[in-house]
Amino acid sequence: MKRTALATAATLALSAGTVLAGADFQDYARVQNVSPQYEQINVPRQECYSETVPQTSYRRNDSLAGPIIGGVAGGLLGSRFGAGSGRVATAAIGAVAGAIVGDRIQSRGGEVEYSEREVRRCRTVDHWESRLNGYHVAYEYQGRSYTTFLPYDPGLRLPVRVSVEPSGR
Repeated sequence: MKRTALATAATLALSAGTVLAGADFQDYARVQNVSPQYEQINVPRQECYSETVPQTSYRRNDSLAGPIIGGVAGGLLGSRFGAGSGRVATAAIGAVAGAIVGDRIQSRGGEVEYSEREVRRCRTVDHWESRLNGYHVAYEYQGRSYTTFLPYDPGLRLPVRVSVEPSGR
């Protein structure tokens, strides 16, 4: 019986030693402080608005009365100068000059129209947002303090993986 008890004790001691050498297990650490960490991110956006812009347009009187009357008057006036074929030349020059002057005078009498039109203008503006990046966590396990960065708030207890290995002495 002593041998069986001794063998059982030896087996338990050896198996306990192998379980502890290189064993990993999960435990819980006490969370001391949790600080959310934020980062500033630029999210540009488009701002658009409409404004009314004055617009001026000129409406020309498109009749041929001005150039015709000017041409006839210029031709009559030009025919008073010169003699023979020179008189025909001065009449032709007077008709052309009169037509040009008549057109210009008629154009001055055109109507000016004032109106407004709506113009849409857009610009890109910076828009800064604070986004949660994660949590800086301070915790205590077995009397020692540790810190880590987590993507979530762990609450009051933090699950930790404990690894036991021989010290090698």
